[in-house]
Amino acid sequence: MSFKPLFSKSLSADPDRLHFAAHSHHLWPDASFAGQVRCWEDAARLADRKWDRVMGEIWPAACAEVGRELGHVPADRIVFAGNTHDFLVRLAAAAPQRFGRKLHILTSDGEFHSARRQFARWVEEDSIRLETIPALPAESFSERFTQAAATGDHDLVLVSQVMFGSGRIASDLDRLVELSRPEGPWVVIDGYHAFMAIEEPFPERWSDKAFYLAGGYKYAMAGEGMGFMSCPPGYGERPPITGWYAEFEDLTLPPGMIGYARDAMRFMGATFDPSALYRFLAVREALAENGLDTARISGRVARLHAQLVDGLGDTVFARAELLNPLDGGPHARFLAYRHPDAARWCKALGERNCIVDVRGEVIRLGLGLYHDEEDIDRFAALARVLA
Repeated sequence: MSFKPLFSKSLSADPDRLHFAAHSHHLWPDASFAGQVRCWEDAARLADRKWDRVMGEIWPAACAEVGRELGHVPADRIVFAGNTHDFLVRLAAAAPQRFGRKLHILTSDGEFHSARRQFARWVEEDSIRLETIPALPAESFSERFTQAAATGDHDLVLVSQVMFGSGRIASDLDRLVELSRPEGPWVVIDGYHAFMAIEEPFPERWSDKAFYLAGGYKYAMAGEGMGFMSCPPGYGERPPITGWYAEFEDLTLPPGMIGYARDAMRFMGATFDPSALYRFLAVREALAENGLDTARISGRVARLHAQLVDGLGDTVFARAELLNPLDGGPHARFLAYRHPDAARWCKALGERNCIVDVRGEVIRLGLGLYHDEEDIDRFAALARVLA
């Protein structure tokens, strides 16, 4: 069964395109268009009163959907922002500084650009102390990272659940989460490549102690503008970087008072664009109507992954190293091949209107719900003409 009809607008916008970057800019399903229109119509119909609907209905519904998808996390632990970088800055400002004037951060060298760049800039200005654990070899990463975190020499510990470069999954996060304390260190899991790609990636028991960052841009298929964070109770009760929405529930406070919500809203910023939440809810509704959940989508993608690996056996990709081999377990939604010619292959495919992406010597091939067996055959045929 093909699910291409759910993406008719995106696919018909460029019928000849072969989009193998569902891990980067996931094509938007038609339901997201309906959600966007609904947001506009509410703004036209309700004007100023639209915020009563946004904060009274749309926001709580989106929090509940995110919480269920994560692993039955209570909805009041979820908060949204325009992107996860906003939360990264707020977390760094709020985290306990137990070692003097510099925040001590532990992370890996496989983190997404937002964290990598921001941490590097803070190191450049000498405002943090950073310890970085190599993500490779992947087989020993979780053990090495947890051992470093267990030294107690850090205020903030941030790691990706699925490494964006290699697609390898950080296993055994239970031990890491158990190290988190309100007084420090804080454990933060970046789940951008896990949310709606891995079933229940952040169980409720973890949400008692760890933070979780992800968003709607990729596998949630909701587009930009929907970063979210799950916040454990008792951690950062008065974040120093704060917008007026952090006290939205009580706007009657006397002038000069700085109030905070007791739930995850304490990490809120200021006025925001709610359209991504509308899109997210519309997509979730459409998936449910078609009997599609993360487990079913992942099963479909796993079969396509296997077909793709087989189909590339007589192409230049056979000379590359597959960094995240298929092992029958949970897997990233993309295959990461490493080869010195990766950038050249990416460029050559792009010239044939086949969209993939490259990071250094790693070319990533992402599959989603809008792919079927014929797309795999088309890609393999293009790969055979690469030199």
